[in-house]
Amino acid sequence: MSIFANAVTDEYGTTYALTTAGYTALVILMIAVLLGGCALFGTKKRLSAKQLAFSAMAVALAMMTSMIKLFEMPMGGSVTLFSMLFIVLIGYWFGLGNGITAALAYGLLQLVVDPYIISVPQMLVDYILAFGALGLAGIFHGKKHGLVKGYIVAVCGRYFFATLSGVIFFGTSAPDSFPNPLVYSLAYNGAYLGAELVITLIVICLPPVLHGLDVVKNLAVAEA
Repeated sequence: MSIFANAVTDEYGTTYALTTAGYTALVILMIAVLLGGCALFGTKKRLSAKQLAFSAMAVALAMMTSMIKLFEMPMGGSVTLFSMLFIVLIGYWFGLGNGITAALAYGLLQLVVDPYIISVPQMLVDYILAFGALGLAGIFHGKKHGLVKGYIVAVCGRYFFATLSGVIFFGTSAPDSFPNPLVYSLAYNGAYLGAELVITLIVICLPPVLHGLDVVKNLAVAEA
């Protein structure tokens, strides 16, 4: 990993810091994922361009709101200002393919902005799979109450991979008060993801918010 990342060792162990080449490669990959997704899953050229524009806007909003942390856990993870919702909206608007594409791009962007890497497998689980799971909301594209159902499934998908990462890569950090790393990972990741899930569901179920989201969806999917 010497070309794309350099090892950094301290009292907590060894992590990897991205090099300029690493950051550049991730940005190029993120752009390629977005463009490739629109090419594969866009039904018409004009609509594909619109999908790209709305998806890029939603990813940008997700990134901005992910930096507004209502509560931050001591070892990573936080309750943010609805950041996951913006990624979920892409799948809700455009379907599973576009949803996963945008979610993968968002995971790469998170890796660029706030990387914490101890190994390649950990990086893939924490950034690619965990954030990519938010695209599962696209399963409920066009379904009744699709946004609520999609959001729940998407967050549960991220929770699964976050818990898996906690057990495999960070199990040794579990305190003695927990019987095993699985219970600790379930409780730790469930605390912040569950809190954001409940807060977001309450907000998006408010009639004025639902109406506003419907208006945005109509703009996103309308053919010019």
